[in-house]
Amino acid sequence: MTNIDLKTLLAATSAGGSSALSSITPLRAAGGELSAIAPAKYAAKQGKEGTYVFSVRFVDGTPMKTVLIDSSQSQSNRIEQVLALQIEDSNPILSRIPRIRVTYHTDDGIAQFTDLELPHRVFDGHIRAGSINGKPATSNDTYRAARNASPANAWDLLNLSPISLLFGAWDATRKAHQGRWAAALTGETVGVLTDQDGAAADMPGKGGARIDPVGMKLELSKTAKQQIADQQKDELSDATYKSFLDAKGKASVLGLGGIPPTLEQLGLISCRAIVRSRVLSFATLRQIRFGKGPEGDAAVRAVLAAIALDGIARADAELFLRAHCHLVEAGSAITQMDQRHGRIDSIELPEPTQADDLLAAAIDHASAVADLDWTGQVLEVEGDPIILAGATDGEADGGD
Repeated sequence: MTNIDLKTLLAATSAGGSSALSSITPLRAAGGELSAIAPAKYAAKQGKEGTYVFSVRFVDGTPMKTVLIDSSQSQSNRIEQVLALQIEDSNPILSRIPRIRVTYHTDDGIAQFTDLELPHRVFDGHIRAGSINGKPATSNDTYRAARNASPANAWDLLNLSPISLLFGAWDATRKAHQGRWAAALTGETVGVLTDQDGAAADMPGKGGARIDPVGMKLELSKTAKQQIADQQKDELSDATYKSFLDAKGKASVLGLGGIPPTLEQLGLISCRAIVRSRVLSFATLRQIRFGKGPEGDAAVRAVLAAIALDGIARADAELFLRAHCHLVEAGSAITQMDQRHGRIDSIELPEPTQADDLLAAAIDHASAVADLDWTGQVLEVEGDPIILAGATDGEADGGD
């Protein structure tokens, strides 16, 4: 087993190098084999109950029924989150990564979001709707150059939002020259169902209830309901306010009174095995050029790969997914890099401090051979106040 160093990355990001690095980690429920967990929940095609994603996959050569615990998109977001937090904490290496930041001015101060947090990264609607130095962001020369970048030369996008090249982005709303950047880093967490004979439709529900020590049932007059609602009106969504005042509106709408036990929620799932997989595709990175020649382009790709490894190292240590889904590692990660003709090299993933050192070395090398100049530059975007005024916290499916 060998450690990943800059030489390894440069070989992988040069023509004819490794196609991909894969890392497979066995996980288990923190509460032991009797514990069930909550997989990622998605909106159902019909009804409001939501659903889990079940599929049949090969496990040790045998087709097995599985459930998706964490999607590829969610896994990417978790890596972006740990990188964003490190930048917020002034990590001296990760803080050198260029980024875009949207600022909204609120009654409580400011709210800021970067392309590591916004769902569509460099092409996010909050960026496109914002302004730079008092002019539309979409007319800014730096931003326009990044949007016009292509795999033939992605230098302008690299120096504005390298995270978009790594995790993928799509300029979907643009009428022409839409940027479509495939994610080079993907992953997911999948559980093998304990019950291989049962059907998803037979899955039991999860019990839910609420006990109100003041009173399990509250009978409120129309006048009383109006008074209670008006007192909280500034903090209530329009839908909640109207629902409570409706003739059939119950006190439970505002969290008052008790709720008898029910089995209406999706039940927890028991898994005999849980696996988290990550894939860093060097083949994807090698499709991108930066106008710096073979050596310079490989050096830039190595920087992107080093960012991915830094994010993996930090995200692997943070196993929080969601409520009722507490997991721990059940063994060491098995990490491999494929070589030509089916040969596989075993690799040891770096720890966070080692990953920082690797990224620093990659940036310094790219600075020397490709004129990379990363100093933590930030393109500042002023968020449109109209968007902020229309923002509400509507219901969101809480699974993935």
